[in-house]
Formats: sequence, C-alpha cells, structure tokens
Amino acid sequence: MQILVDADACPVVVKEMLFRAAQRVEVCVTLVANKYMRTPPSRFIKALQVPAGFDAADDRIVELASSGDLVITADIPLAAAALEKGAYVLDPRGNWFSRENIQERLTMREVMDQLRGSGIDTGGPAPYAAQDSKAFAAQLDRFLARRPSPGTTV
Repeated sequence: MQILVDADACPVVVKEMLFRAAQRVEVCVTLVANKYMRTPPSRFIKALQVPAGFDAADDRIVELASSGDLVITADIPLAAAALEKGAYVLDPRGNWFSRENIQERLTMREVMDQLRGSGIDTGGPAPYAAQDSKAFAAQLDRFLARRPSPGTTV
C-alpha cells in the first residue's frame, strides 16, 4: 500500500500530516505535481515532478495507483479514475470518495461547470479551515490503523 498525493493544490498542513504518518507507519508517500516540491529527507517520502500540462499529474497518479492504495485529492475526475483502479480516495477535508458517491459528485461538478460557463457566479469552495484539518487527520489515522484489504469499503 502506498499513498499518492495530488500535490499541486494540496494544503501544506495535509502534506505535513502525511509526512509524519509516512515515518510513523512506514508507508511510502509520493507527492505528484507539475512543480518542484520540497520533501523532508526520508526513505518513505518522495516527490515526482511531471511536465506541465492539463491533467499530467492526474494521469501519472492513475498510472501509479493500484488496488488498496490511498489517493489524496479533491479532483473529482481523478478520484473516479483512482476508484476504478481499486484505490481508496480521501480529499484534504477528510471526505471519502466511494463507488457509491462518485457519480453524484461527477454530475454535480458538470452542472456547476455548465452554470459557470453560462456566466453564473457559483462561488468556490470554502477556505480550508482547522476543522478540515482535524477531519482529514482523523480519517487518515483511522485508515492507517485499519489498513483495509483491497476491495473493502472504508
């Protein structure tokens, strides 16, 4: 099991939690981004820089993901692709993507894109807050403590 991180938009506090978790439970954490990422020295932590380009980081994460891996992303299409590979997917706010909720999230994303395309201001996500950080930490700890077998629901 490895943890793959969609690192370009991942909050720093989430990356720091993942770095500590990598050391604590000795699991490989890989940050994938379009830009250079600094990581602490550790045999469990690495960064992959992909070429600039639409979905280049997402495509690399999907390529690397295997059944039972954990993918950290807020990107809904990436989450859907990772779920198809049998990975678990957690967003930085502590919410799980699942086979049961991914279609609804994809549909809502498409509706919001259509509204924005027609000129309607749909706002954006709420600022990342301490409660989001706590929720993520709790879900990550729970996942790592159980380390589910591939194919089981979190």
